Amino acid sequence: MSDKPFLIVGAGFSGAVLARELAIAGYTVNVIDQRDHIAGNCHTQRDPSTGVMVHQYGPHIFNTSNQEVWDYINQFGKILPFINRVKASIDQGVFSLPINLHTINQFFDKKLTPSEAGTFVETLADLSISDPQNFEEQALRFMGRELYEAFFYGYTKKQWGVEPSELPASILKRLPIRFNYDDNYYNKKYQGIPEQGYSAIMGNILNHPNISVELGRTYTAQMAHAHAHVFYTGPIDQFFEYREGKLGYRTVYWEKEEGEGDLQGNAVINYPDEKVPYTRKHEHKHFAPWETHKKSVLFTEYSKETESGDIPYYPKRLEQDKQVLDKYIELAQQQNRVSFLGRLATYRYMDMEKVIAEALAFSRATVKAQKTGERLPTFPEIT
Repeated sequence: MSDKPFLIVGAGFSGAVLARELAIAGYTVNVIDQRDHIAGNCHTQRDPSTGVMVHQYGPHIFNTSNQEVWDYINQFGKILPFINRVKASIDQGVFSLPINLHTINQFFDKKLTPSEAGTFVETLADLSISDPQNFEEQALRFMGRELYEAFFYGYTKKQWGVEPSELPASILKRLPIRFNYDDNYYNKKYQGIPEQGYSAIMGNILNHPNISVELGRTYTAQMAHAHAHVFYTGPIDQFFEYREGKLGYRTVYWEKEEGEGDLQGNAVINYPDEKVPYTRKHEHKHFAPWETHKKSVLFTEYSKETESGDIPYYPKRLEQDKQVLDKYIELAQQQNRVSFLGRLATYRYMDMEKVIAEALAFSRATVKAQKTGERLPTFPEIT
């Protein structure tokens, strides 16, 4: 075992969980993050004016059916139940999402049973599309034009900045319609939000005598010399100084407003209409229904292309991006003392549960490799 500590770049879930597990295994770990806070895009803090716990980089609802992940995160803070019931505001009214039996009956002014609704939606589907080649064709094949244009076309175009016909069909993997009145946005066994916010959870994960955390510190290649191994969770193209080009991301920004009482009556309301410039509004007091606040804070969310200085959110993963990514993966495989982990370092969209599960598995593989003298894994086992 080297006398040098490990270095983990990034104090989000990937870095924090890996740091904790390596520390428990007896290793010394230094964690750095270029931001002035831990928890990455899950960072939460109290709004100074209203007292509302705000998800600083957009809403995060923890949801999983993975028992190991659920048990793990509950070691570090109390997760209170929260069901995300998203609404969609269009010209015809306010509807429930995901599209469910209530949405269908309301939208088409009908009183269908589940079986009748299933048959009805089949009549809407564009069966002339036998082999969907893109997102739009997949959606039309699933649900027909009326539902697609009302709830998917404009929102998708605003979210990704391209016509849905330019996006791969794989984005819409299954029929996004429920033929019952279930308006629970997620279909997972466990769903909730930390009572004291995600940053408190992350602080507890990182609270170990073998872990040191330094914020406001940007990684440089020279840091590797003082450490036994580097675990990098930042953007992989940034690590290689963009020598093969930049990977495409969408980012988001918000307009904030405060007011008395209740500003929209729900945690999240989507605005699918293409003519509306924003994608959704979220009112953060509703993410903590166990709290009471006289004032409220509402964020209107916009999507745009990522530019210099922006935080990358959603990997576009278009064909040209995948070609660039392959080049970075080849460069990464040539690194002997650096491993890449997490959504940015592997250029994937990942829910929190997947990030935690992967970090736990990666930590076990790392400890095993250290004990056997094998080379540490460069990437997690991506499925």
